[in-house]
Amino acid sequence: MKVDSIVNGIVIDHIAAGKAMTLYRLLELDKLDCPVAVIQNAPSEFMGKKDIIKIDSDVDVNLDVIGYVSPNVTVNIIRNEEIVEKKHLSLPRKLTNIIRCKNPRCITTTEQGIDHIFMLRGEDRNEYRCYYCDAKP
Repeated sequence: MKVDSIVNGIVIDHIAAGKAMTLYRLLELDKLDCPVAVIQNAPSEFMGKKDIIKIDSDVDVNLDVIGYVSPNVTVNIIRNEEIVEKKHLSLPRKLTNIIRCKNPRCITTTEQGIDHIFMLRGEDRNEYRCYYCDAKP
């Protein structure tokens, strides 16, 4: 398999195996007008298997979405075929409009235009709760 190097863009590395397509959908990468490579089940010394996403364009990606779907991801910013910045992500403390509250009595369900906000409750459990009603997603 041959995937060309990126001149200017982003490489999302160390994605948990099987999570790349979830990120692809949530980040709406299908709407980009540039090459996007999704590599699944690549061998990894530390993880056993991992997924990788390469975006051959300088675009903004939602780091909270990436950290939520697969904590411990590395986001590499590429300029002139060189890594100029590495971001090591973890679970975001706050998620806004990434997941939706399922509680039918929550204000986000009954009122239009209210952001769906979830707060991280205990990093050790990876548990989020609705900011308004404390329900789990």
